[in-house]
Amino acid sequence: MRHQWAFWAWIYSVCVITLFSCADDDSFSVSPAHHLSFSMDTVKLDTTFSRVPTATKSFWAYNHSGDGIRCTHVRLEKGNQSGFRVNVNGEYLGATSGYKTNDVEIRKGDSIRIFVELTSAMTGKELPQKVEDNIVFLLESGVEQRVNLMAYSWDAEFLRNVVVTHDSVLSSERPVVIEGDLRIEPSATLTIAAGTTLYFHAGAGMDVYGTLKCEGTAEENVTLRGDRLDRMFAYLPYDYVSGQWNGIRLHESSYNNEFLYTDIHSSFDGIVCDSADISQMKLKLWNSTIHNCQGYGLKAMNCQMDIRNTQISNTWHECVFFSGGNILMNHCTLAQFYPYDSRRGAALYFDNHYPLVMLKCQNSLVTGYADDVLQGLKADEEKEWSYSFDHCILRTPKVETADSVYFSSIIYEIPPDTAGIGYMHFMNIDTDHLRYDFRLDSLSVAIDRASSETSLPIDRNGRSRDDKPDIGCYERN
Repeated sequence: MRHQWAFWAWIYSVCVITLFSCADDDSFSVSPAHHLSFSMDTVKLDTTFSRVPTATKSFWAYNHSGDGIRCTHVRLEKGNQSGFRVNVNGEYLGATSGYKTNDVEIRKGDSIRIFVELTSAMTGKELPQKVEDNIVFLLESGVEQRVNLMAYSWDAEFLRNVVVTHDSVLSSERPVVIEGDLRIEPSATLTIAAGTTLYFHAGAGMDVYGTLKCEGTAEENVTLRGDRLDRMFAYLPYDYVSGQWNGIRLHESSYNNEFLYTDIHSSFDGIVCDSADISQMKLKLWNSTIHNCQGYGLKAMNCQMDIRNTQISNTWHECVFFSGGNILMNHCTLAQFYPYDSRRGAALYFDNHYPLVMLKCQNSLVTGYADDVLQGLKADEEKEWSYSFDHCILRTPKVETADSVYFSSIIYEIPPDTAGIGYMHFMNIDTDHLRYDFRLDSLSVAIDRASSETSLPIDRNGRSRDDKPDIGCYERN
């Protein structure tokens, strides 16, 4: 009997403790001294195109006050006027609820999560315009707390699945967003004017059956890039991530394409050129950049090409891939420092599956992480196989075989003797933050080592070369 009384006394004490514990946890303060704290005071959604939904961002509201806090309501201050969409702990602040939710309880030591998106309206302005709103937390104590929502909205022109059937000029002071494919028919030439930027949506690209001319200038490049303006991480804009769009394909029927002062980056392939009549010019690529591709930078099968003052860098497959053709390269920088995969391809690869009538490489810098980033394959003994390198820096073992006749005035980067020289040529190789600047550092051996006889008068950025020109596409002066 004594044991039964002891048992029930124990049960009673547990219930009392639990009751008081629950009562304590369920208490809510009305003291103005008790506030919420937030994981961020301002939710920044970066820059977005008008009428295009942003990615979702979120933040936390914490209760570290020592007592429960009840919000009389949480509301979106401007309602439907700003374009922001907010979800508070599973409750959408929409029109049916008056853009608010009531009686939100946050017990002591607890938190709730708030999600934010934006689809902004057209601003009617050429430059990005700030869009703001606030999420207002009205506490039961009467205290109001706010978290600011902020973004920049940019009006753009949208082109979806465009087919160019006659000669046309594409020029716009506003950004142009390409959704789907932009196709140029065999009878047509599309000219993209200086200063124009095309933003390609995921999966979009250009299919050229006719002719494409990008007529940038040193002051106003043509830029072809992805349409993500936001960030993957705080330090990493999506614009620095490869594979954002498909790239450009010059089909068999396409000739006389010209890319002048053009920046192509963060695509899958930069430019792919299908096999063509080698007696006709397929592509002039002058004073341009192809950077950060998830596939090839430039891939050409049996084409005539003229490539000058061009940087092609950081690709998963080869930066430059030639199978046959008739190709002149002068003052180019081919730099293979692709950061996402150690199985990256060579900086320059060439073979003669198609006849290699000529590959002439002059005053060019070919380097990268690997010990050997230059690869040539004589695949067919019966087909033409003609190439030469003159006044170049090559990261490859020194050629001492009979093939040495194809190499003149070469500086060989031999990794055992020149550890790290590949990236030491350049102003900045920051793989942690994916920032790259392939202009020459003051210590680079490329300085003053190009041929004054075959050198070009200006560099990639339109700067004059001096009487002792530098190897690569950038002149340091």
